[in-house]
Amino acid sequence: MNFSLEQLLAFVNVYEQLSFSKAAVKLNKHRTTIGQVITNLEDQLAVTLFNRIGRSVEPTEDGHLLYHYAKQAIEQARTFDKVALSLAYGQLESINIAYSNILPQKVLADIRVQLAKDFPNMRVNFESKTKSEVKEGFTSGELHFALVNIHESSAIHSLDSTFLGNLEFMPFVKKDSEIAKLPSDKMRTALRNQRQFILKALIHDGMKDKILLSANHEEIDQLSLIVQLVQEGMGWALLPKSLMSSDYVNADMQYIAMDEMKQGFKFGFSLWSPHSKQIAIVKKSILVAINSFIDEHIK
Repeated sequence: MNFSLEQLLAFVNVYEQLSFSKAAVKLNKHRTTIGQVITNLEDQLAVTLFNRIGRSVEPTEDGHLLYHYAKQAIEQARTFDKVALSLAYGQLESINIAYSNILPQKVLADIRVQLAKDFPNMRVNFESKTKSEVKEGFTSGELHFALVNIHESSAIHSLDSTFLGNLEFMPFVKKDSEIAKLPSDKMRTALRNQRQFILKALIHDGMKDKILLSANHEEIDQLSLIVQLVQEGMGWALLPKSLMSSDYVNADMQYIAMDEMKQGFKFGFSLWSPHSKQIAIVKKSILVAINSFIDEHIK
């Protein structure tokens, strides 16, 4: 059956805006043009997609069903276009990598070292971003890669997503502090009554309800600052277990176990990137560094 990308775009936008006029503005078309495009598509499909109600529209049952397939077709067409365009260009001169502040800095440093070996002349820019900012960055074309906490999240359909594994978080306290000496069955109550430091990145990822134990809590933007505060005995925090093998964590901090939590919280991470020939080449180098970090510090 012959229908065009223009028809699918019109259908998806009318469906999402519930209006021919609003869809026309978004697509920079005249309302009459959008209306005619939808009518032609309905004739070709022999299906009524919308019920016209005054100046607004309501998707039919068939419209609801076909919307999801139309959306996927558009994303696939965009992916095809990006891959085709990438074949015409050479090696990337500069890349932008977004990351979650949850991640240990060692893995980011390992990525940069590996990229320097494989692409010595390429500039690499790192920036911490929330998941919403990451999605905006890929939509605008600003980002090339993102290391994302995928707790209750899904990638944009047109992105390549590689699952990296789970990062385990444990309660960390100052070593040999009073709370560290408590029996495991008393630990949870003690943590509830102590100051808790929370990474803002976890809050941005919608995880505050799962990780908040103490009413006395403070939000901190940087992982390194939380590490320093815990080492100073100012409070405790849920932090990546792999921190204990990090160079910037000294012997003044330890993670603890309690009866209610024999294992830590596990958060899954993925590497997101667009589909392109140049990106795929660089991605292999990034995965070498990440897999090496996992083998050394996590497994």
